[in-house]
Amino acid sequence: MAQNRFYATGKRKSAIARVWLTPGVGKVTVNGMNTEGYFGNLPTVNKINRPFALTENAERYDVLATLSGGGKSAQIDALTHGISRALLEVDAENRQALKKAGLLTRDPRTKERKKYGQKAARAKFQFSKR
Repeated sequence: MAQNRFYATGKRKSAIARVWLTPGVGKVTVNGMNTEGYFGNLPTVNKINRPFALTENAERYDVLATLSGGGKSAQIDALTHGISRALLEVDAENRQALKKAGLLTRDPRTKERKKYGQKAARAKFQFSKR
């Protein structure tokens, strides 16, 4: 059983997804819930299933994921990143298709820090002449 379980970590902004792939029928479980129950009506299924469609592994693996941090949208992207990296553990030949689609690259964009003497990262206090 241990050899048929593949682990990877996906990240986006401050969201972290720990992903385990096991042979199965394509069931996706996120924090103990199905995707519709956890994410609601967000367009999640297309993004989550994209790595499986590109590598032609649809309905071949079950996904068990633990998500933490960030918002729902960032968590979806982190989950997609984690699934893509786990599919590399399954078979290294998946790399070319996933890399071409840009699913292996971690998105480096994060929130810019607040600067001292300013209201926010870029916003300044309103200028007053008097």
